[in-house]
Amino acid sequence: MTAQLSRRTVLAILAVAAASPLGAETPAIHVVKDPDCGCCGGWIEHLRAEHFPTTVEERSPDDLSRYKAEMGIPDSLASCHTATIDGYVLEGHVPAADIRRLLDERPDAVGLAVPGMPYGSPGMGPEAERDAYDVLLVLRDGSATLFTRYPAA
Repeated sequence: MTAQLSRRTVLAILAVAAASPLGAETPAIHVVKDPDCGCCGGWIEHLRAEHFPTTVEERSPDDLSRYKAEMGIPDSLASCHTATIDGYVLEGHVPAADIRRLLDERPDAVGLAVPGMPYGSPGMGPEAERDAYDVLLVLRDGSATLFTRYPAA
């Protein structure tokens, strides 16, 4: 017996193939977090659901704070976890779409930050009920500029 694919299935397969060209690999994200922080796990789940290979390292709060400074994240932009991907730093609950845009545009910057832990950002509650928040591009001099603005839902 021969299996037949529906038109919808064939179109879905073609869409996935077009979005994932041969040889193109998604860079891995390495997350450094406090072992007692629960919301970091929600962000990690978001990354994995968006097909980012993700590794996790736990550090004490003091070690994590030193790591943030070493990676170029000012205290004013700090959140609960710090990650790296392909030469960039990700601070806090940065959405996967912004990570992809960062990697596509490749600005000369430290990376992206979502200061604090805004409700409704990835890993921090339902997006449909989110508070307004900004994703900031962290520049090499420690300043930041707006990268993406998410209005309240």
